[in-house]
Amino acid sequence: MNKVLRILLIIAGSIALGLGILGIFLPLLPTTPFLLLAAAAYARSSDRFHDWLLGHRVFGEYIRNYRDHRAIKLQAKVMGITMLWLTIGVSILLVSLLWVKLLLAIIAIGVTWHLLSLKTIRS
Repeated sequence: MNKVLRILLIIAGSIALGLGILGIFLPLLPTTPFLLLAAAAYARSSDRFHDWLLGHRVFGEYIRNYRDHRAIKLQAKVMGITMLWLTIGVSILLVSLLWVKLLLAIIAIGVTWHLLSLKTIRS
């Protein structure tokens, strides 16, 4: 593989990982797609980074479950939906523009729908 492309993929994977981590705390920033993107970029550029990410104590199992089984643990599903609605609910209450309130509600409904559509791992 071209060295420049490899470096660009590592940078892209690292940016995606950073955005995924931010997504844990920011309700409108999705965590899962960025973690999956990071894993894909690392898989094509660096065995070391890819192995590190999939072996990570927090992200590794989450990525493998989603990638391999389209499933998440019950605790992650409950926590994700709860935090989503708490943070977006507060945002809806604080925002004065009706179209922004509707957009936030639509996003929350869409994310909730997606999380509920995933298989649940009970353990």
